[in-house]
Amino acid sequence: MFTDFLSFMVLFNFIIPVSMYVTVEMQKFLGSFFITWDKDFYDNEIKEGALVNTSDLNEELGQVEYVFTDKTGTLTQNNMEFIECCIDGFQYKHQDASSELDGFCVTDGPVSKLHQKAGREKEELFLRALCLCHTVQVKESTEQCPDQVDGMSNEVDCLGIDGALSHPQERRGFIASSPDEIALVKGAMRYGFTFLGLESKSMKILNRSNVVEKYELLHVLNFDPVRRRMSVIVRASSGDTLLFCKGADSSIFPRVRKEEVDRIRLHVERNATDGYRTLCVAYKLLSAEEYTQADAELREARLALQDREEKLMAVYNQVETGMSLIGATAVEDRLQEEAAETMEALQGAGMKVWVLTGDKMETAKSTCYACRLFQKNTELLELTVRTLDDKDRAREDKLHELLLEYHKKAVQDAPPVKAGVTRSWSSASQDYGFIVDGASLSMILNSSPESSNSRYKNLFLQICQNCTAVLCCRMAPLQKAQIVKMVKNSKGSPITLSIGDGANDVSMILEAHVGIGIKGKEGRQAVRNSDYALPKLKHLKKLLLAHGHLYYVRIAHLVQYFFYKNLCFILPQFLYQFFCGYSQQPLYDAAYLTMYNICFTSMPILAYSLLEQHICIEVLLDNATLYREIAKNAMLRWRPFLYWTVLGLFHGLLFFFGVWYLFHNPALQDNGQVFGNWSYGTIVFTVLVFTVTLKLALDTRHWTWINHFVIWGSLAFYVFFSFFWGGIIWPFLRQQRLYFVFANMLSSVSAWLVIILLILLSLLPEILLVVFRKPRGPHSRQSLPVFYLLLSSSPTVTIHFPIPMSSSSLKYSLVSMCSTAAKMLSCLLPWHVLLMTAAPPSTKRTCMKFNAELQHYQTEREREREREGVRGGAGQQCPDGVLFA
Repeated sequence: MFTDFLSFMVLFNFIIPVSMYVTVEMQKFLGSFFITWDKDFYDNEIKEGALVNTSDLNEELGQVEYVFTDKTGTLTQNNMEFIECCIDGFQYKHQDASSELDGFCVTDGPVSKLHQKAGREKEELFLRALCLCHTVQVKESTEQCPDQVDGMSNEVDCLGIDGALSHPQERRGFIASSPDEIALVKGAMRYGFTFLGLESKSMKILNRSNVVEKYELLHVLNFDPVRRRMSVIVRASSGDTLLFCKGADSSIFPRVRKEEVDRIRLHVERNATDGYRTLCVAYKLLSAEEYTQADAELREARLALQDREEKLMAVYNQVETGMSLIGATAVEDRLQEEAAETMEALQGAGMKVWVLTGDKMETAKSTCYACRLFQKNTELLELTVRTLDDKDRAREDKLHELLLEYHKKAVQDAPPVKAGVTRSWSSASQDYGFIVDGASLSMILNSSPESSNSRYKNLFLQICQNCTAVLCCRMAPLQKAQIVKMVKNSKGSPITLSIGDGANDVSMILEAHVGIGIKGKEGRQAVRNSDYALPKLKHLKKLLLAHGHLYYVRIAHLVQYFFYKNLCFILPQFLYQFFCGYSQQPLYDAAYLTMYNICFTSMPILAYSLLEQHICIEVLLDNATLYREIAKNAMLRWRPFLYWTVLGLFHGLLFFFGVWYLFHNPALQDNGQVFGNWSYGTIVFTVLVFTVTLKLALDTRHWTWINHFVIWGSLAFYVFFSFFWGGIIWPFLRQQRLYFVFANMLSSVSAWLVIILLILLSLLPEILLVVFRKPRGPHSRQSLPVFYLLLSSSPTVTIHFPIPMSSSSLKYSLVSMCSTAAKMLSCLLPWHVLLMTAAPPSTKRTCMKFNAELQHYQTEREREREREGVRGGAGQQCPDGVLFA
């Protein structure tokens, strides 16, 4: 009994498609090259294209529900330009014409010519801070200025002393890890202070009097995303020790005097509202005792073997206290090319876009409006420190109250969303945008599970999920990862995607299901840690809407097709056991058992999974809503799986019992000789191979020469192999079961008839289903493509009419089929002109009338396509039309 069980296990193990794993891995690996080879991803500026670091996530690109994006360098170009500055409450703007801003007269020219300005000492102190508080390096160049240094990790800008391009011998390049620092150094140059470089711990600047000043660089307190500031400690030639600090307003304001903050806060908020990046500048004069203590503590912390970062952070925070605020700067960072169109397309595809940035709220909000994430009618729900400040109530109570209010407004009172329509595209409901800052987010995410505050996270998540867009500002890198993890682990386990360009985005890129790095100007850390790397944000649209859509459809079809063809393969073997006394007798020869999944049916499905385009790429890009049709793993649910299972059962039963009915009289040869069991199995296997291969041919919408080669080549190889395997006596085989079995089988007309008949009967329901099923939408590809080809005197003249199947065009479809068949015959018969000439006059009149109606239909169809905005052409292979010549 046990041996019989093992025999059946070996005989029926083919029901498990082990070869599918190999095919899927090959499809993923080879399919990733199509992303790398895509010419639309090539960027002429950096001379690079897309990069694929992993090939296991191609199909995940078609299931993305949440997109988390950085702002600087991702939504924007990270190409900074100094706009203006504020010194001691007075605005300084470098522009061509005069204007009145904040009651201060601003004119073009050097600082010394400004009216109602700060004191000269404050001006020079501010400009010295811009020239000294940075990590910029000066690179002299006598040739053309380089534009890349250290593998794109730094930015180089070439300017002369006066801020314009000078002679080659005077040209210098500024190199920095951040474009902000170069912009600030260039801004100081506009007002007469030029940074000359760093030599042996000595920093040189050229002031407005053309006098070179030297400062000894003592310490650099590096910038980090948590502190949001950097500082330098320098010693002037006069012997004074100065600390210059620059950073975000939220980081600088608590460390300076309040009366100084009030003079500058107005300028910072106005610049942030205008979309500019703002930085505050402060300084501190260190006494000899203060510097000696700070120097000792810094050296001790840097030499520590344990907790070095924590000790350095403590010393930094201790030194950077009691400073004096000098002023603030405003730098412009423009949007990336097609950033707004890309974000709009992602939202149209049903994805929720979250912006996670460390910038100021006003600056990030302005960018969201520019990217169309927030619309004019979008009601913004704000949860920031400003909204939580209440003198009469605790901050946690205010947080709870706001969360309940926003939850009632965005979740409870919101109308239900129709299936397939996101709230951002539904005119019947109000659009909401949610804004939260890092401080408020810490209160929500860091609450312990035992405390009552743990419910904050659920309320916060539900509010965010019902908003069209979410903006998280003043975020630390760790908080970005926490946000992504919270959404990823929420109900339904949605597929998340993170995209960024800098090292501070690595944590959220690694946390998301799919991580994408932008080849920007902040190094290659994000690219190296990502799954896919793109030159620009605009390429994300095609990566998701086209490549992601197609890869998911291909892999879904591949997996289900494998189960289908293996079910067709093993079901006759299972049924055969009831007719052979359960003797474990195989129905197929051992060579057929081995080569079915390896040679006979493997290449067609592999080519399909790599090349199939059921919808044109242009159509996918123009109609982002098509992405929703495959959302939520739509093609791998129970309904399509049951369809493939029922189809496999039907075909398997038809193969076995169709041949079994033929074998009621096994004397199928002219000489009366009967067919045996190996002939029976060979006929079943022949019908099987041809049916599953032609089924895949019916499903193919995008035909290439590779598809033709592997489909028809696989069928030809099977026939050749069967003749070759059974036509030679192999010396290494003890018994040869199929010796001349295949040749004898094909010598019987009855065998030919049953093979052809069973193939047609197997595929007939599929053909009828495709022909008579109405399309579900204007871009549905479930219906049979219809082609209209008109006969002409020259067999090379073709008219292309892509018309979808519908009841109104059914008579055209039938006549078109006849026209297509006649056209194919006309290419083979040289007397086709005589056949047309000999046609009766009534037939000629009918054809002429049909041609006129068809021309009118074509004109109306072209107008409709123009209104829909669908691009199509005579040479474009679309599922609803293809060019025949």
